[in-house]
Amino acid sequence: MAHAYLLLILAVLFEGLGSTSLQASQQFTRLWPSLGVLVGFGTAFYIFTIVLKYLPLGVTYAIWSGLGICLTAFLGWMVFRQGIDLAAMLGMGLIIAGILVINVFSTTATH
Repeated sequence: MAHAYLLLILAVLFEGLGSTSLQASQQFTRLWPSLGVLVGFGTAFYIFTIVLKYLPLGVTYAIWSGLGICLTAFLGWMVFRQGIDLAAMLGMGLIIAGILVINVFSTTATH
């Protein structure tokens, strides 16, 4: 089961690459960032399908999208100097809290 979660984290990291590359591609007018979009999202979705062999869709998607939101916001702040205000940070904290509740208390987190 830990293998599935490691793969899920890897999928989230590739999603972060795809999202960051999407911003950097400037509407697909720059070659290398555009290729980063394809590699990032393509690999993320491929790994996501592997994870679905071990974890249920709803839980997997909740974790994947929630962590992806937080990672993408962090990368936007780090790479593109995009601001994150207190409300956004609190909201992302609630997302992380929700992911923790799913994994600690829910019986649907495993098959």
